[in-house]
Amino acid sequence: MVPEMRVGTGYDVHRLVEGRPLFLGGVRIEHERGLEGYSDADALLHAVMDALLGAAGLEDIGHHFPPGDERFRNASSVRLLAEVGAIIASDRWAVVNIDTTVLAEQPKLAPHLPAMKRIIGETLGLAEGRIGLKATTNERLGFIGRGEGIAAIAVALLARLEQ
Repeated sequence: MVPEMRVGTGYDVHRLVEGRPLFLGGVRIEHERGLEGYSDADALLHAVMDALLGAAGLEDIGHHFPPGDERFRNASSVRLLAEVGAIIASDRWAVVNIDTTVLAEQPKLAPHLPAMKRIIGETLGLAEGRIGLKATTNERLGFIGRGEGIAAIAVALLARLEQ
């Protein structure tokens, strides 16, 4: 019998603003602007969380970590990802793999990808070989291409654990 498996997708986007640190994939990246949001606004981890929650058939991160709730003001998205991992595990789901793409003109993300992959893997208890992590530009098109924001897309595959 084939185990129950499910796929989920996630997408997140945040505006780049002055006066905020830039976090992506749990890594603080030196840049003149950071992402605007209620938590640390880590668009990559937010997309991953929504992909995981969606695959498990659960509500999105806005339901689990509502903006405006003081418990989540400037919250670390790594901590929130750990909570999402615990939520799906409590429902007997195991992460098979995650694939992601970050869309940003600046800063250059390639030097930071190994650290992002390590943090995601450690947080979810997932081997780094099961994490796809890519970064690309928007070829100067649209709000991302003008450097006004950063977006991320994620896909996650879950398998139901046997009882």
